[in-house]
Amino acid sequence: MRYLTLLLILLSSFHFAQAQEPEKPKLPTEQPKGDPNSELKNVVMPQVRTQDTTIRRIMEELQRINDSDKQNSNAIQGLLQGREIDNITKYELIRNNIVFASETYYLLNKKIIDLKSRTTTNNLDVFITSLNNPESKELGFSLSDRIVELVEKVVLKGKADKNEKNSKIVESTKSIIASPIFQSFTSLTPPLAIANSVMNFLHSISVNNKEINQNTLKEFEKELNKYVVYYTALNDANQKFEYGLNFNKDQLNLLQDNLYDHLMFTASALKYQLPQRGNKSLGETMNDFFFDFKRDKVVTFFNDLETKYSKGKKVDYEALLRENPNLKEVNNQLEDLILQTKRFENLYNEYFTLLDSYYGKVNNSLKIAQDNGLADKNTIDTKQAEFRNLKDEAVKEIQASINIKELYNNTDKIKYRYRIF
Repeated sequence: MRYLTLLLILLSSFHFAQAQEPEKPKLPTEQPKGDPNSELKNVVMPQVRTQDTTIRRIMEELQRINDSDKQNSNAIQGLLQGREIDNITKYELIRNNIVFASETYYLLNKKIIDLKSRTTTNNLDVFITSLNNPESKELGFSLSDRIVELVEKVVLKGKADKNEKNSKIVESTKSIIASPIFQSFTSLTPPLAIANSVMNFLHSISVNNKEINQNTLKEFEKELNKYVVYYTALNDANQKFEYGLNFNKDQLNLLQDNLYDHLMFTASALKYQLPQRGNKSLGETMNDFFFDFKRDKVVTFFNDLETKYSKGKKVDYEALLRENPNLKEVNNQLEDLILQTKRFENLYNEYFTLLDSYYGKVNNSLKIAQDNGLADKNTIDTKQAEFRNLKDEAVKEIQASINIKELYNNTDKIKYRYRIF
């Protein structure tokens, strides 16, 4: 209609121009005599509009309007197409991120449980237990035997079998060492507890036994302290390692709680039935949930969603995103999941830092045993080398079991920095 109206206006103008007669030349005014061209100078030439010129102008105007409309139409189509492409891009980003996140939830939970169950390894535990055992001769001596020898030589001056009183002192010492109370200890305290109990026993009998004086007890205590210092260092190494492990486990428990909360939010957005913990542990609850919450199930969820919003062979991504806003929110919360994997990485590395520190402290206790003359250098060197090999084996075993690279490779696929609004 716009084109037709413009055409009619232009044609009307054209016919009106044809209907007008050319203007007559004006009469010349009086001019000074002597100028033969004065009449010509005052003549006004008529304006001539040909039919061809007018039509050409009309056609040019129509072409300009047509070109302008084409440009506007192309721009509008481009905007519409860009909007559609943008929705597809948003949806594919959300879909891929959530699919990879479903695998990340499973891997992170599995690795948290694995690391929580770690102390050291069986071989390393056996090695440390043998060093702690008062009956063990791993360093070439038995603490139980050495204490009895010190009582006989230092306290009783080599007269252990001279009379019944001395024999009872030796037997009582052996009875203290063999006490079931000390045998039930599982930490590195039995040697220290035994040494302390024997000292208390000797001090108590010295009150009524004039042959056991303070100088004798001081000499006995001085020799006994060589062993006490060694076992104290060993005990310190074990206590600090145990404390570090407990703190590490507490942090892993907290991390698993946070992972559970994050998983529940994502699962609800995907319309999964949330697990009920009841009396089950968190680890057991999550393991049960992962029987159903798997990557292939999440892929099926999105396939069904695309089918629901399909119109012919085309998916209405705009409607899909508009009517499922929780998917955007899940995508935008994935940075928190990545931060949880980073926290696990820190706790994983802290475990090996603890193990390195423990290794150093145990080696230091072995060096004390050498310096105090409890064991010769060759024996200590052999034990330190054995401990180093066991520690290296433990590190490799734990690294292979947890496989932190598997977690890295999966989280790298999540484009968590892209927020969808």
